[in-house]
Amino acid sequence: MSEVVKSILEHNQQFVQNKEYETFQTDKFPNKRIVVLTCMDTRLIELLPKAMGIQNGDAKLIRNAGAMITDPYDSITRSILVALYELKAEEVLIVGHYGCGMTGLQAGQVLEKAYDRGVSSDAEAVMHAEGVSVHEWLRGFSDVEDNVHQSVQVMRNHPLLPPGTPVHGLVISPETGELTSLDMADM
Repeated sequence: MSEVVKSILEHNQQFVQNKEYETFQTDKFPNKRIVVLTCMDTRLIELLPKAMGIQNGDAKLIRNAGAMITDPYDSITRSILVALYELKAEEVLIVGHYGCGMTGLQAGQVLEKAYDRGVSSDAEAVMHAEGVSVHEWLRGFSDVEDNVHQSVQVMRNHPLLPPGTPVHGLVISPETGELTSLDMADM
């Protein structure tokens, strides 16, 4: 076990023993009735909720690399639909950020690093045999605002999206927390 994991587990023991979890107790339904898809960027972990006025229990928060919806039938859209149908969310916010690491990302650069770290050089062939184009699957985007617009459109056009559900697109500055409205649903 790594020192980082040991440290996490030791902290967790104290957290539970001291009942620090009590200040975070809420139910599974979001108070603000929203589901937010955003990027996994470490700068957004605390900044995004603070900048949006979201506290524990207020929203369903989904994170992935780039706040991207690339496939209408992936785990991101499934999670959004579950939040809407099963967990009482009523609006969707897709929040990208400036300076995202997915900007300009190409599969080749990731594959090179994977091979350097010991992944088999047959990996791309295996994925191809499984019907996956690694160069499509492992790509980023050229412009964060375009990515947000595209992700909003994928969600708005989903056949299982409840009619009238607002889907909004925003971009946040990881330096200041300022939100830019890009693609707001008509209300």
